This record gives sequence, C-alpha cells and structure tokens, in this order.
Amino acid sequence: MSGFEKAKASRSRTLKNVLGGVAVIGVSVLFLSACSPTASTGSSETAAPPTDDLTLKIGTALPQTGNLAYLGPPEEAGVQYAISEINAATADTGLTVDLTLGDSGDTDNKAYETEIPRLLGDGVSAIIGAASSGTSLKFIDDVVGAGVIQFSPANTSDAFTTYDDKGLYFRTAPSDVLQGEVLGNLIAEDGNQTLGLIVLNDSYGTGLAKYVTDSFEAAGGEVVAAPTYNTGDTSFDSQIQEVLAADPDAIALITFEEVKTILPGLLASFPSDKLYFVDGNLKNFGDELPAGSLTGAKGTLPGLSIDSLTDFTGALDDFASSEGLPALKDYSYAAESYDATVLLALGALAAGSTDGTDIAGKLQEVSGGSGDGEKCTTYADCAAIIVGGGTADYDGISGPISFDDVGDPQDASIGIYVYGEDNNYTAYEG
Repeated sequence: MSGFEKAKASRSRTLKNVLGGVAVIGVSVLFLSACSPTASTGSSETAAPPTDDLTLKIGTALPQTGNLAYLGPPEEAGVQYAISEINAATADTGLTVDLTLGDSGDTDNKAYETEIPRLLGDGVSAIIGAASSGTSLKFIDDVVGAGVIQFSPANTSDAFTTYDDKGLYFRTAPSDVLQGEVLGNLIAEDGNQTLGLIVLNDSYGTGLAKYVTDSFEAAGGEVVAAPTYNTGDTSFDSQIQEVLAADPDAIALITFEEVKTILPGLLASFPSDKLYFVDGNLKNFGDELPAGSLTGAKGTLPGLSIDSLTDFTGALDDFASSEGLPALKDYSYAAESYDATVLLALGALAAGSTDGTDIAGKLQEVSGGSGDGEKCTTYADCAAIIVGGGTADYDGISGPISFDDVGDPQDASIGIYVYGEDNNYTAYEG
C-alpha cells in the first residue's frame, strides 16, 4: 500500500507489516493487562449541561528551553490554536479557557522546579506537558498530588502506563513499546544485520532502546554497541568512537537535540543512509548541516503522517502568523497538543466542572474509550452534543485516541520518514 501500511499490533507480525509512511497500530492488544487500580475509569453517564459559565484554567509546561526546545513552538502553537477555537464557541457552550504558558526545560536546567509551582499557584486545572518523559517524571507527583491533571502530548516512556498517578495523567502519544517495534523492524527490513545505538540515559532513551533492541533481535539482528550519555553532556566523542569501533551495519540515534553535536563526528565516518532517527530528534535540519548530509537517513515519529495533515499544518501556520508567533519549522506533536487541549475542554463540559478530578473522570468517555458516544471531529460539534445532553466521542487531528483505563491511547500511528538532499524529512514510500 503506497504511502502507509495499516497493521494490527502483534508480537508475531512480519516485518513488511510496518513498512510505509505510517504503521497504524491497535495499542490495546499490547496492554490487555495494563490496568492500574489508581486509574480513573471514566463514566458512561452523561452530565447535564453546565448551568453556569465555566472558566477552565490550563497551564503548559512545554520545552521553551533545554534539549527538546525545538518541540516547544509546534506544541505551544497547537495548544493556542485549539484554545482560539474553543473560546470562539463560548457563546454556545458557556466554557472559556484561560492559558498560562510555562517552560518545562529539561532535567539539566530544571526550569520545571520554578514553573510548576507557579502554574499550580495560578489555580490551573490541568498542565499540558512536558514533552520529555524524563522531565515529566520529575514533577508528576507534584501535579497529581495537587489534584491537577497532567496531560502530555509527547511522553512515550512505558513508565507512565503503570505509574501511580491517581488517575490524573493522560497522554495523546503512544508508548515506546510501539515505536521501538516499528523502528527495529524497519532497520532489519532494510537489510541490516548488526546495529549500534547511541542512547540518552533517561526513561525515554533507555526504554526506547530496549524495545528497538528487542524488535531488531527478534528479526534476527544483533546489537553490537549501545553507549549512553546523560542530559547536559556536551562531548560525545567516546560514544561515537565506541559505536564506530563495533562496525555496525546501521546506527540508531536515540537522543534529543544533542544529535546536532553528535552528527558531524558521526557523518565523517558513517554513511547517512544507514542512520536512523526517533521522535526525540527527527527534525528538519535544513541548512544547519551541509546539503545532502542526511540523504537517505530514516526515522520514526508517533502520529499520523505529516503529509496527511497539510490542512491542519496550513491552518496552524496561518494562526501562528496572525498571532505573531514564531514561524514553525517542525510540526512534531502539534496535533497531539491540539487534541489534548480539546479533550480537556470537552471533559470539563461533560463534567460540568473545572475541577481536575472531575474532568479526569470524563476524559476516557469524551475520547471514545468508554461509553457509546456519538462520533465528532471538531470541538464545536462535540461540544454541541454534550450541551444538548448527549455523549461525545472525539476523533482528533492526531487520530481516534480512545483512552484506556490508564490514560494511554488505544490506537496509534507511527510515521516512517526519510531525509532528502535538503536535510528535511518526508513520508517514506517504501
């Protein structure tokens, strides 16, 4: 199938099942036992429309600084665009969203240590962020302990599936169990028999590396080197030397923005078409590198193919321009950020409340993960269903979502991309 291949998740599926622009995976197959006694189960009961106007306060803890700062602009733009549409419908719904922007930083600069208390002090009902799993794990206890929802558009660590989050943690990105399986199979299907990894030493990096390794080895390959580094490191000579000394057929870079420092030393001795990127570093490098530096390199990114989201990204560009926001160079997790915001607003409408616990109790329902709601694809349409006394089932820009009992999406797409001569990526048509 040109452009993308649809496949149900299965430990025994063949390599060809994951090739193409997007691998679409039913997550619930992998997580039949992933049910936590502390998770919210949602409700199939329909709340009465609110009798009073609701003001929902949302904060963001997204990376304005740190090793994922390139993800901040598309994620913040996605949140703000969603809020503009939510507030445009206030006259019909009675719900208004107030936004407070904040910086998550990373585990090195620790911006979250001051930003999270500031957001909580502002009385937010939910915090959208962080992008980094490792950073989210640094403040999740503070957020959920305050009865506030933490909703990440980009956390992929499997640690959150069983985390004791009081039923207040949700994400629109799938676990790295899935991305690791897709990437490992892709590398093997490309004919590589040995693999080297350079890995960020945190819950995201080591977790994703494990699942890539498991998948690649299950396909008959061998991981011959996997040196790690820590957030804040600035020199990667030893990791580069170790992985090159193992003479692998391919190298997967499981990093964040440190990849910009790693690539020059690596590309001097290793072919670009044998490099593989992940969501933490898949970006449009453009003229940051000499022309043709990354030609043929591939990578994976959770979410529907960017090529299939041109209507959304075009509208997002127009919105950013009209609001004086920075022009977007990447769109990673913009759709997931938009959907997270819409779901929070729909959860508040369905609950008739802006209390974090009340909203959390409705998020599974409005996502279609429980109950028997009416399908809808925009905030306005879903809100009309709820205000009319019905149950809404939101299918978002990033996909159908459908939260399970622990706040993980039950359906997910993993995009596969390839770099061209301009050092930018497009959907892989293999």
